[in-house]
Amino acid sequence: MVDVRMSMEEYLALLGGVSIDSMPSAPADNQVMPKKKKMSAYTRRYKANFRKIEDNYKLKSGKWMKNGFKRAVKEAHRLSEKK
Repeated sequence: MVDVRMSMEEYLALLGGVSIDSMPSAPADNQVMPKKKKMSAYTRRYKANFRKIEDNYKLKSGKWMKNGFKRAVKEAHRLSEKK
């Protein structure tokens, strides 16, 4: 097999005239990344409840039972209600 070595400029020229300056780069240090939205208390409760009960609605193989996901979601919402 042939070993081909080329510079970055030659490679970019081969791709179609793309220059190094036009390639995307990592964000600069002075740019601020957008903040993640804070998870609500209800969403945290729902997530925990869903993880607790999801195994009750799955088969031994790990697949969902017929209508199992729908029923698990409904029960997790019921358990997560504010009391």
